[in-house]
Amino acid sequence: MSAASKVKNIVPLLDRVLVQRIKPQQKTAAGIYIPEKAQEAVNEGIVVAVGKGALTKEGNHIPLQVNAGDKIILPPFGGNPIKIQGEEYMLYRDSEILAKVLD
Repeated sequence: MSAASKVKNIVPLLDRVLVQRIKPQQKTAAGIYIPEKAQEAVNEGIVVAVGKGALTKEGNHIPLQVNAGDKIILPPFGGNPIKIQGEEYMLYRDSEILAKVLD
């Protein structure tokens, strides 16, 4: 089951973005398992869902900079962790996301 189908009923509010962090590499190319403490922290994630955007004083939505499916660079700290069906996701504000990775 894909991440999108697990969270299809979760809709972030306003300028929030639901992100699944990319997991660090767990074994080398030669097949040797890397201990959890030695794994590099990955600061990338995939956008799973986005809100409608922040509101202006007039009540209009300001569009977000990212869309579902985008690969992004995350700050080392921040975000709110949530668990959905045993899988961990993070909620960030659109302004907290550092960059979008273009392929």
